[in-house]
Amino acid sequence: MVPTGPLIRRRILIALGIFFCLFLVLAARLADLQIFQAKALQQRAQAQWTSESVIYPVRGSILDRNGNVLAMSATAYIASASPRQIADPAAFARVLSPILNMDPEKIETKVSDRSRGGVVLMRQLPMEVAQQLKTMLAEGNSDLKGLYLEEDSRRYYPNGAFATQLLGLTTIDGVGQAGLEQMLNDFLSGRSGRVLGEIDGKGRELAYSAGEYIAAVDGADVTLTIDQSIQSFAEKAAREAMSVNNAKAVRVLVMNPQTGEILAMVNKPDFDLNNPPRDDVSVLTERMRNRLLSDAYEPGSTFKILTSAIALEEKHTHPQEGFYCSGKYTVDGSTVRCWGNPHGAQSMAQALQNSCNPVFTELGLRIGTDTFYDYMDRFGLTKITGVDLNGEVSGIRIAKEKVKRVDLARIGFGQSIAVTPIQLLNAVCSVINGGELLQPYVVKSVTDPTGETWHLGERTVVGRTVSASTSATMRTLLRDVVDLGGGKNARIEGYAIGGKTGTAQVYVDGVVSSDRHIGSFVGFAPADDPKIAVLLIVDEADVPVDYGSVTAAPYARDILEQSLMYMGVAPETDQAYSEVRVPDVEGLSVKDAAGLLREAGLTLQIQGSADTVIQQLPSAGATLRQGGMVLLYTN
Repeated sequence: MVPTGPLIRRRILIALGIFFCLFLVLAARLADLQIFQAKALQQRAQAQWTSESVIYPVRGSILDRNGNVLAMSATAYIASASPRQIADPAAFARVLSPILNMDPEKIETKVSDRSRGGVVLMRQLPMEVAQQLKTMLAEGNSDLKGLYLEEDSRRYYPNGAFATQLLGLTTIDGVGQAGLEQMLNDFLSGRSGRVLGEIDGKGRELAYSAGEYIAAVDGADVTLTIDQSIQSFAEKAAREAMSVNNAKAVRVLVMNPQTGEILAMVNKPDFDLNNPPRDDVSVLTERMRNRLLSDAYEPGSTFKILTSAIALEEKHTHPQEGFYCSGKYTVDGSTVRCWGNPHGAQSMAQALQNSCNPVFTELGLRIGTDTFYDYMDRFGLTKITGVDLNGEVSGIRIAKEKVKRVDLARIGFGQSIAVTPIQLLNAVCSVINGGELLQPYVVKSVTDPTGETWHLGERTVVGRTVSASTSATMRTLLRDVVDLGGGKNARIEGYAIGGKTGTAQVYVDGVVSSDRHIGSFVGFAPADDPKIAVLLIVDEADVPVDYGSVTAAPYARDILEQSLMYMGVAPETDQAYSEVRVPDVEGLSVKDAAGLLREAGLTLQIQGSADTVIQQLPSAGATLRQGGMVLLYTN
């Protein structure tokens, strides 16, 4: 049967409708591709025929005050691959995995993505690993076809475990993670560049292709006030103090008291910055803390320097004033005891030499709460020092309206108040430099690759603490502490040294521990014109005697002696100290032991009330400088 006209027309209309629907679908798809997906497709296409490489800038160096390199960028390598050139991703991963010490599945996943012109497999390859891969490529290992090695940089610290918490470290990608590396990251990091080129379907660069090159901008160099030599002296002394005293930790801070420049910062334990313990986050976090800034502690007798300066400045005492120590002092029913046997009659100057708690209890009460708290503000103990480092905290003190007389009495000899080491040393520097409280600083300058200086550290006076005359008196008194008093173990032949020892309490679960202490010594030289000040703190020494005079003073002396010689400071006195061998006095009566020690040219301190010496420190046969101190224990 032949189709009629109406049937033909209906079939034609149906066909036209179908074609029209197909046209609408195609038009919609075309619109989607050309309008809605255009940008993504364009980027995808560009990625397929272009290759972009990042040019990493050279991270700036960190230098000491004399230009010695403390942190720098060293050559390393980047292992990258072109997925389109790799015939067998599994074989590629199998060969490369043990060399890179990388999961083979991770490698295979990366190099199987053929939509990408190139992928980074690992950064900061050591030289020996890169050399092994270069050798395999040169030998024509077909499984590694598509592997490329590009030069990279890694952070390198020439001195290893040296100023660890101060310098800090970077991530594996070269981003500052802690310390100065983090704080100054914007200056040090620079700006990345890039190279853009055209490639064929297999990832090979096309000849005569158009490209784009944007140069990287290298990071700026940072120069510190730190002196590498003085830092080395402090590092060595801290290691020895920690080992000999079997201590939990040791901290050392060295400053120029005339300028506020920090010359050395040491926190032990630490680690080699070239090999940080990244696999143990808790250890890394703990050992990266700069406890000279972040931890407040009861300073103990080193705080008597400040109490003395306030009392002299306010004319509540004078060096020749007479006092009497009976071994204890009662305040509102609470008894403050001296650290050893009663000192008896003594002058204020001798009380400082003897570190007599009852005398400083009385001085604290004489000064009074209002004046004492005013001076604590002047000394900067109630706020951060403003040092140009991250992580600084302020000290802790009892609210003024809640202070009792017994609290004030204890503050007088360094208890019932907590300060950070940098607060304490900075305050002491103001006492000995003529009375100026300075803002400590460690960044001397920041210089960009063109030689332009962006930042320049300078001496900044924050306020005045005491008069120049009081400062001069305190320098003399503190010199006598070292020559005649409890600081004798810090004496240096031919030099005038000033200083003060301290033994502070340690709290365990909120209760004062009877067998754990923090020994410390703060010293300066030359005594008449200080050019260097040192605070050395030994945390929880595990030795029979953990007084600061034993655990800290000898090591601070080493830093001062080596630094003065290095700085070219000529001896200021003709005084010389000969070495004396310590006699054996154990088992003798206190009277006989004292006579034997004095005959040998040594001084002594007695602990206990019995008549017979049962232990001595140092032990028999050890050597001390003439006039050095031997501790005798009777019970």
